[in-house]
Amino acid sequence: MSENSEVRLNKYLADAGIASRRGADALIQAGRVKVNGAVQREPGTRVVPGRDEVACDGKPVRGGRGAEPVYIMLHKPAHTVTTVRDPQGRQTVLDLLPRELRGLRLFPVGRLDFMSEGLLLLTNDGEVTLRLTHPSHEHPKLYEALVREAVTEDALNVMRRGMRLEEGETLAPVDVEARTLRSGGTLLRMTLRQGINRQIRRMCRDLGLTILRLKRVGLGPLTLGDLPSGKWRHLSPGEISSLKTSLGLTQGGETA
Repeated sequence: MSENSEVRLNKYLADAGIASRRGADALIQAGRVKVNGAVQREPGTRVVPGRDEVACDGKPVRGGRGAEPVYIMLHKPAHTVTTVRDPQGRQTVLDLLPRELRGLRLFPVGRLDFMSEGLLLLTNDGEVTLRLTHPSHEHPKLYEALVREAVTEDALNVMRRGMRLEEGETLAPVDVEARTLRSGGTLLRMTLRQGINRQIRRMCRDLGLTILRLKRVGLGPLTLGDLPSGKWRHLSPGEISSLKTSLGLTQGGETA
């Protein structure tokens, strides 16, 4: 795309790391975005990066597509909130990053609940965020769940067939392997492709299993490896390439 090519306003905001594409739609429709000084409420409004002046909540939005994307892998510890800020004053995932990264408008992709830990991706790439979180894109997420009880083959088969939660949601089949530990507990390795809230915890609850520790160790082609709890690192060029390929994107962010 040439420097003077037009882009949709919601894509400009997403590429600048302001929000996901859906989040950008909400900002625009709420009247919080101006183009050349005028409020725009249509996400499809066309703007030219480098020529048009875009502001959100009165602050200039720079870069758009030209902004340098950043991709951070964080090993989220338990007792940390997966949000940009927390009204209750609890530690957030952004608090674990250095100040220079917190100023880049990074957003966590998806969520890990307060007690869960493991791999979390933070980025200012709106298109990657959209594709990883939109329900139409079922990207595998690998978890390790340590449960107190011995897990029967019948319980594993229920998960593998797809179960119905107590609240009524019907779950797709889950790939699950079990390893009995000397302690008498069981380590479950579970691959999920749905985005059901607190899915593993609710599955185990309905099967009478007590989760002692829940950790995400894989997201699409990304693996947590030996990254220590509470630490972060940049994705390597190879990891970024593999991630974008898995999402159907080229390195430039366009559909492959």
